[in-house]
Amino acid sequence: MSRPSILITMTAALLLVAACDGRKEGTYQGYAEGEYVRVGPIDGGLIGAIPVKRGDKVAEGSLLFQLEQTAEVAAQAQAAAQLAEARSTYQNLLKGLRAPELAQIEASRASAAATLNKAQLDFSRTQKLHADGNVSKAALDSARAARDAAAASVRELDAKLATGKLAARQDEIDAAEAAVQAAQAALDQANWRLSRREGHAPQGGVVEDVFFRVGEFASATQPVVSILPPENIKIRFFVPEPELGRLHVGDKVALACDGCPTGLTGRVRFISTQAEFTPPVIYSEQSQSKLVYMAEAWPDTKPEAFHPGQPVRVTLQGAE
Repeated sequence: MSRPSILITMTAALLLVAACDGRKEGTYQGYAEGEYVRVGPIDGGLIGAIPVKRGDKVAEGSLLFQLEQTAEVAAQAQAAAQLAEARSTYQNLLKGLRAPELAQIEASRASAAATLNKAQLDFSRTQKLHADGNVSKAALDSARAARDAAAASVRELDAKLATGKLAARQDEIDAAEAAVQAAQAALDQANWRLSRREGHAPQGGVVEDVFFRVGEFASATQPVVSILPPENIKIRFFVPEPELGRLHVGDKVALACDGCPTGLTGRVRFISTQAEFTPPVIYSEQSQSKLVYMAEAWPDTKPEAFHPGQPVRVTLQGAE
């Protein structure tokens, strides 16, 4: 028989005895019970670290355990490096040529302009000499060709300089941007895989138990650490069948236990529809007094005052 079943049996027995001993109507014996939060890994693996121990108070989001994660850390670093490379390529395409490259083109253009200026002077001189009959037409044609070649060189470098100041083609920029998005998705996936190697507290509470030691293997979804949030503590009590009509969900009750602060109250949240410990006989007025129904009340304040398994006396409002 499980521990909760034993507690139910003992409590119900105490209740029946109390009924014979003149128990005050509207007052019921119960016990505190906790709804534990058991945290386990999404993927299985060796336990690498457990920074908590039984009895520790942990806040929401606190690290409870960590699986071995060498491969996941390496994959994360690789994805981060690939993202940085993709971003650099994308930014480079947006900027065009670097300043030193533009400076080199500008220097070449200045040299070509000087060559063009000299070629223009030579052509003008040769043209005048040809008009005076001092040089042949072939010499004039050669000077003209040199001038035209120098002018073409200047125009070519002007075009290179203009192009160098522009960004890359739009299709190249779009491809680089898509590469950045793909690299970011790969890093997100690597971070997600790494996060699956850790267990964090979904709620603040007290560490109730630690089921593994460092170096042991934990299977997927197998609990590693159990915590009990204070708000998950409830009071379970039992009501005899003749008094069941007095109790309703939402009723306010007084809660008392040994060593607890005075004035503690709670609200009834649940009343079972199934009777406990029903005798195997036809219901009768005599057997109805042996029927009890389980109910649950949740403390309004200071739920941490109660400890699972602790006996608690529950009194209906107006029955004090």
